Amino acid sequence: MILAALASGLAVADPPVIKKLGTIDCDLVETTPVVFHGKLYRFEYVRENYKRNQTGKSYFRFMDAASGQPTPSFAMGYHLGCAYVEGETVYAYGVDRWGGETIQAFRSTDLGKWSSQEAIRLPGWGIYNTSVCKSDSDYVMAIEIGEPPEEVGVRFTIRFARSKDLLNWQITPSDCVYARDKYTACPALRFVDGWFYMIYLEAKPGPRYAPHIVRSTDLVHWESGITNPIMEPSDEDKRVANPRLTVYQREHIAKAANVNNSDVDFCDVGDRTVIYYSWGNQQGTEFLAEAVYEGSSASLLRSCFLSAETRDNLP
Repeated sequence: MILAALASGLAVADPPVIKKLGTIDCDLVETTPVVFHGKLYRFEYVRENYKRNQTGKSYFRFMDAASGQPTPSFAMGYHLGCAYVEGETVYAYGVDRWGGETIQAFRSTDLGKWSSQEAIRLPGWGIYNTSVCKSDSDYVMAIEIGEPPEEVGVRFTIRFARSKDLLNWQITPSDCVYARDKYTACPALRFVDGWFYMIYLEAKPGPRYAPHIVRSTDLVHWESGITNPIMEPSDEDKRVANPRLTVYQREHIAKAANVNNSDVDFCDVGDRTVIYYSWGNQQGTEFLAEAVYEGSSASLLRSCFLSAETRDNLP
């Protein structure tokens, strides 16, 4: 039964227990949690419409998750970023515009001073969200694209690039893709025990948007988790998890329409997995929320491909 479900992509098990803690900010969507020098930071893409953004431009920053204090902003005018930590260096990636054809790499050892260089240019392509992980032999980037039609199929689609140094990237062959036959966006890519696991956003009638998970050993052939979707929009999203939110923000949260759990990203902090995601109407009214999974991210990812009975009997 389970093997048949894996082949068909049907869900036959309850999703892993992800505890939603609630909303921590308004008008923030794309974020990446990372641990740097033993502290949890949240990389944030701050859009032009963020209420406390007085610059008139988008930018990136890191937020100290414990203190709520941001680092100096950088990458002014860049969009849709992600972050990755390798040893003593933090890397961030972003595009120069929504649907741009160039990904810029930013690098820092102190979250204050940043250098940058072009990471990859894909003429004629429209690039959006990205995610980076380390494989056995190199680094792999998942790249959400919306153009050109011959590469995308059903908009949006996820392609991949590889690098040896996190700075210079090469696009992989066109059969390394997920997926041209349906809406697939907002990737969060990880590599565990020879498998690439990817959480992505799938659109359903309604409309309704929810994160699903797939895995692959070669970025070509993909297997769907049997617990999809792993999260869905719910009233728990509207809990207030940040005491610094104003009365206006709390009222805004309470009245907002919610058809979306998107832009999931996560990292290990101690023996649990910290998860950030966005909720809202998927049309500009959006919020940043936090959740946790009691276990490692590797355990979380593996569990999405196991029956509930098998998960319960794991040591």
